[in-house]
Amino acid sequence: MAVRAVRGAVQLEQDEAGHMDERVGALLNAVLERNSLVADDLISIWFTATPDLHSDFPAAAARGLGIVDVPLICAQELDIVGAMPRVVRILAHVETYLPKSEIAHVYLGATAALRKDIAQ
Repeated sequence: MAVRAVRGAVQLEQDEAGHMDERVGALLNAVLERNSLVADDLISIWFTATPDLHSDFPAAAARGLGIVDVPLICAQELDIVGAMPRVVRILAHVETYLPKSEIAHVYLGATAALRKDIAQ
């Protein structure tokens, strides 16, 4: 078994706590599903949010899914002119038998344009 990093992102339609929980929850579920992972495979998750998101911590969505014994941290993304607005990104460290080449990085909706090289 190896430690791997999985990337992902999702764009919110509005800055509202319930909507953030829904969209970040969908992102986390997609990362787990597409990589054949369960919550126990998670080592830690870094969340970043663009500076225009203020309604809640993205990590709250993970807690809402029952991911309660995994270290989570939130940070603010760089405020770059012209960057896509209302985006939450994740970097999850996981234990898996998958080789690096088979890790499915998950960019939902419009965020697929952020990393065309790895979005699946």
